[in-house]
Amino acid sequence: MFQAFLIKYGEIGVKGKNRYVFEDALVARMKQVLYPVEGSFQITKEQGRIYVEAEGPFDYEETILALQRVFGIVGICPVVLREDQGFEALSKDVMDYMHQMYDGVKKTFKVHTRRANKHYPMTSPEVNEEIGGRILEAFPDLTVDVHKPDIMLHIELRSHHINIYSEVIPGPGGMPLGTNGRSMLLLSGGIDSPVAGYMVAKRGVYIDAVYFHAPPYTSERAKQKVVDLAQKVARYSGPVRLHVINFTDIQMYIYDQCPHDELTIIMRRYMMRIAQKLAEDTGCLALITGESIGQVASQTVPSLAATNDVCTLPVFRPLIAFDKEDIVTIAKKIDTYEISILPYEDCCTTFVAKHPVTKPQVERIRKSERALEEKIEEMVREALETEEILEIR
Repeated sequence: MFQAFLIKYGEIGVKGKNRYVFEDALVARMKQVLYPVEGSFQITKEQGRIYVEAEGPFDYEETILALQRVFGIVGICPVVLREDQGFEALSKDVMDYMHQMYDGVKKTFKVHTRRANKHYPMTSPEVNEEIGGRILEAFPDLTVDVHKPDIMLHIELRSHHINIYSEVIPGPGGMPLGTNGRSMLLLSGGIDSPVAGYMVAKRGVYIDAVYFHAPPYTSERAKQKVVDLAQKVARYSGPVRLHVINFTDIQMYIYDQCPHDELTIIMRRYMMRIAQKLAEDTGCLALITGESIGQVASQTVPSLAATNDVCTLPVFRPLIAFDKEDIVTIAKKIDTYEISILPYEDCCTTFVAKHPVTKPQVERIRKSERALEEKIEEMVREALETEEILEIR
């Protein structure tokens, strides 16, 4: 029945004179996600509306699923597009639509007409009244409810055509990818960091990622787990460049030279230093982490302050006030949860102290790091020079 979709967006609509920039970014991303879907599609913009029209047979379900991964879309409306051939033709098209969608269904309905074409000979209330009356005559199982109808039948009288639709399939919302630069995600095999990457990407930010690998203490399966998580995030964020850093020597050196209750904080500080260097080299404007206040010892407010001490770039922590249940809900929604709970540990969990400090003092941490001065810069340089880069799509 449907060969077209009306795409609704939210925040883009209040962007003023540069709204076209956001619309163009949205259209570009839609073309990207629809490319592998069975069928051929034409995407057009018209007076604050974006349409996806199939040029022949296509996979309806796959098209919906693809569009539901496009940030910036708040609603996907399967729509009947018709040329304006007068009111009687419109009435027939509406009756045909209702027969196919709601014949024999006991529900309430309301007709909502939007008269964008001010030359149309009937006003919106007149169309609502006349079409509503004809629906009542043709469909005895339907009744009118103007306050909370089960079916909201939309009729849009546009300049060049008429839209008829009643279903609005939710989109992910947010802002189109590429409208807010690029940031570097510290990606581990846990539940939190993939969700953090998804949430920042939802605000229009392209994502690069860095994973700290520690062989032989972490296995190749742990690395593959992170690759699999990056692939899930990339379904929403677009291609992700994953930087794999061998962290073993740095981690062991810190373990040998520094107080064990400060291990997690000091290791985290060096991860942030390396992530910042990668970010600067790749044009990323910020770092992203999956930290949440108080979730573990390294995520108390004093610990986060000690970690931030080594950064000059902004650090985005979109999960900072989330409960674990909130994070798990999103992880399940984006299909990362089952991968995240696989029992393959990464370097963040391999060298955890039995009694980690929860209120670190920055000056004391800096003093402890002086024991690393002999070799640490060379180790960091070697880790950066031997990075593995994976293109995740």
